[in-house]
Amino acid sequence: MKPRIVIFAPYPKGTAPSQRFRFEQYLPLLEKDGYEIVYESFLTKKTWKLLYQEGAYLRKAFGVLGSFFRRWKSVFNLQKSDVIFVHREMAHIGPPIFEWILAKVLKRKYIYDFDDAIWLPNYSESNAKVHRLKAYWKVKFCIKWAQQLTVGNDYLAEYARPFNSNITLIPTTIDLENHHNLTTEYEQTPVVIGWTGTQTTLRYLDEIIPVLVELEEEYDFVFRVISNEKPQFDLKSLEFVPWNKATEIKDLAEIQIGLMPLVEDQWSKGKCGFKALQYMALGIPTVLSPVGVNTKIVNDGKNGYLCTFREEWKARLVDLITNSELRKSIGQAGRKTVEEEYSVKSTYRKYLSVLEGQSQ
Repeated sequence: MKPRIVIFAPYPKGTAPSQRFRFEQYLPLLEKDGYEIVYESFLTKKTWKLLYQEGAYLRKAFGVLGSFFRRWKSVFNLQKSDVIFVHREMAHIGPPIFEWILAKVLKRKYIYDFDDAIWLPNYSESNAKVHRLKAYWKVKFCIKWAQQLTVGNDYLAEYARPFNSNITLIPTTIDLENHHNLTTEYEQTPVVIGWTGTQTTLRYLDEIIPVLVELEEEYDFVFRVISNEKPQFDLKSLEFVPWNKATEIKDLAEIQIGLMPLVEDQWSKGKCGFKALQYMALGIPTVLSPVGVNTKIVNDGKNGYLCTFREEWKARLVDLITNSELRKSIGQAGRKTVEEEYSVKSTYRKYLSVLEGQSQ
């Protein structure tokens, strides 16, 4: 009989993209292979929803205190044969108390997984008052005490290696069969140029807006932004679509050109290129900044375009807006890349090898 896999994650199941696309989409496959999955989120759905609302500070405090109590209880209810998988952190805030208990008090091995440069402060204005409670410094201890690390790219592995050399690189992947299972329509007019992200990443579009303003004078297109907050861009072509989990893939598949501009900084270097992979999985030709793992995912001019300067962005967008056959060839090459290197199907064995090694 195979051991239980106990997952300690910050957020409730099905709520956070980091969790959904790092490991949650593998859970049905693991259960099919005979593993029992126990999912222990720090925040309950009720507390998670409260944290993103204005006010209600007392209810938030009680919700978080309850989360600490439940986490304490779950740690001491572990069975001897359990395989323990920790994503990012065992508690949403505060020092690495539970990781310390696992490693130093209970002498338990655990797998530690992360997919961003989470040791760097990164927060929105709405969370600025409480960001110090995050204790970003704890990441190196979570890494040091772990038996095994799974990380999303080489940059994250380089950071972790001085603390723990037992590292398996597992890219953030796409489920092409059950989730990203649509393909864009290459002949649709007007062409839809699109971007998806949160209010904290809308700032990356600042460099692209002047390019789109120039393109509006010559070409007919729609600029679709899929986000949890409406952008305040002065664009005639702007179309805002509120992000909705139920329609996420349909909304994305209506894009014919996907954008992923980034700023060259430490946080961006730690990103796993997920936005680009989403576009590419749907056959959408992708134009992105040559930052971090993006240069590994995209072979410029073959399965996407890498652009640094505004002139490059404009030239590549003009090429794609005016040539449906080019959109199709680049888009299909991108999807093939995802199938072969960044899909759940192509990566599942890596996860199995890590879990099987931990259970021995």
